[in-house]
Order: sequence, then structure tokens, then C-alpha cells
Amino acid sequence: QVQLVESGGGLVQPGGSLRLACATSGNIFGINAMRWYRQAPGKQRELVATLTSSSTTDYADSVKGRFTISTDNAKNTVYLQMNSLKPDDTAVYYCNFWKNVGIEYWGRGTQVTVSP
Repeated sequence: QVQLVESGGGLVQPGGSLRLACATSGNIFGINAMRWYRQAPGKQRELVATLTSSSTTDYADSVKGRFTISTDNAKNTVYLQMNSLKPDDTAVYYCNFWKNVGIEYWGRGTQVTVSP
């Protein structure tokens, strides 16, 4: 089993920055993609950023140029650096590890609030 725990959320003013972290435990062998999703109140969960096992990255159009997904060398922690934050970025952010169809793991989320 894989356990994921997010941290780093909080309240930040527009234009500010936050770095989210997703700490992992358990057997991550065979994980093919690490992702960050977010869900704002009343909206569907949205894919924000992806980092594959081959180190390719992909971002939602709404965060391109502002957010960066990365991992430490051991891939025990996945980060989401968020710059130039906007009120529309307010959401609960979730870490996801995807192994294969039907095999994925989720964290419980961390709240990010962007407000003056």
C-alpha cells in the first residue's frame, strides 16, 4: 500500500507563493505518474499537474508558467511550487499516485486559500 500526506497549504494573498508537499510511504515501485489535483467548492476535481516516471511534466492551461511539479531524488516527496497565486486557485489540493488503470492512491488534501 501507498500512503500520501499533503502539507503546505494555507492562506496567502494574491500574487503570493506556496509550496505544497506530498510525503509518501509504502511501496511506490511501479508508480507511473504523480499528480496534483484540486477541487474548489461547487466544482469538479481538476487535474493541475503531472510528473511521469520518465520525468515529463504537464500542466493545466490555467496554471502553466506559474506552477511547477517536482520530486526529490528518492521520489519520496512530490512538490507543487505555486507562484503568482490568484483567488481562482483557491481549492483543496490533492496528491495522486497513479500506477495503472484501477490502481491509484490519494491523499486527504490540503486547503489553499488565496485572498486579500
